Amino acid sequence: MEALSCKIYITKYNNRNHYTNRTKPSISCSMQPTQSNIKVIINGAAKEIGRAAVLAVTKARGMEVAGAVDSHLVGEDIGKVCDMEDALEIPIINDLTMVLGSISQSKEAGVVVDFTNPSTVYENVKQAAAFGMSSVVYVPRLKLDTVTALSGFCEKASTGCLVAPTLSIGSILLQQAAISASFHYNNVEIVESRPTSRDLPSQDAVQIANNISNLGQVYNREDISTDVVGSSSRTRWCPSSQLGPSGPYIQYNSLLLKSRRGLLPKT
Repeated sequence: MEALSCKIYITKYNNRNHYTNRTKPSISCSMQPTQSNIKVIINGAAKEIGRAAVLAVTKARGMEVAGAVDSHLVGEDIGKVCDMEDALEIPIINDLTMVLGSISQSKEAGVVVDFTNPSTVYENVKQAAAFGMSSVVYVPRLKLDTVTALSGFCEKASTGCLVAPTLSIGSILLQQAAISASFHYNNVEIVESRPTSRDLPSQDAVQIANNISNLGQVYNREDISTDVVGSSSRTRWCPSSQLGPSGPYIQYNSLLLKSRRGLLPKT
């Protein structure tokens, strides 16, 4: 599909007879191909983060929601699920392959944003690659083995896949600050608190530990002790890049702090 593009140029010239400067407009027109929007498929659209992604895409320039996939609220319009004023006329479908097939027939650029779970993300990326689409993955608790497998698959398939460990700008800044500071210290310890023990360690703590351990530095040659108020559990973090369970490590300390009013910290 092409569009007509016209530009107006103003040229100044000197009239020698009347000693005045005049301007002469000229118009140049050409046919240029129009840029179509990127088709975005939200996998996990019924989740809170999926609904937020739908709203963000509808407000973004150059993108549009082309499909909504989830096992919940099947058949309902994703626009109404997101409390939008107008329906998007895009029903939630529990079949990623069907949505990928419909988008691929249009031969337009598409991307799949995956908010599902660690057990299905690998197959989801494979399906998207089979239809020529890249993937953006945000799945908490995604194991390093899965990320490695995705990297290997995408390299062979010559397709793109972005695995985002976090969507928080504050968390990204914290990770960068931890990397910068780690070059200036011999001992590294990660301390965090969560409402329940099942949330420990958090994905942010895992990512920070992996980032620091891959810098080639050796930390905590001598075990250090830190007095911490509250119920704590200290473990030794030994990523695969370290020297082993008995070698240098990154120390991790989890806290379960209780409040008198029942409010639990989420830092």
